[in-house]
Amino acid sequence: QVQLVESGGGLVQPGGSLRLSCTISGVIFRSNKLGWFRQYPGQERERVASLTPNSLIIWYADDVKGRFTISREDAKNTVYLQMDNLRPEDTAVYYCNTLFGLEPRLDWGQGTQVTVSS
Repeated sequence: QVQLVESGGGLVQPGGSLRLSCTISGVIFRSNKLGWFRQYPGQERERVASLTPNSLIIWYADDVKGRFTISREDAKNTVYLQMDNLRPEDTAVYYCNTLFGLEPRLDWGQGTQVTVSS
């Protein structure tokens, strides 16, 4: 059974850091392109970062470049998003997924809420 479980969100002050984790079960994890997405209230999910198998190609949205770092640990079927220098506009629900090209492949998990506020 395929399952995505995100964790690590929370409330943080501007300039702070969070590390999100996502464990994906029921797929051949190491063969998959992986991505993190975020969703603002009333809007579509948008891709924030992604990386290919073996982390050969890594992509970031312009507004997170230099602040967020995506990584993967295939032995644990887990993808991470290290979020530094957080801004109020990073407040959103964050999701992970596998990707085919630019398209998410799996049913979404529950996501993890990130709130950046003083």
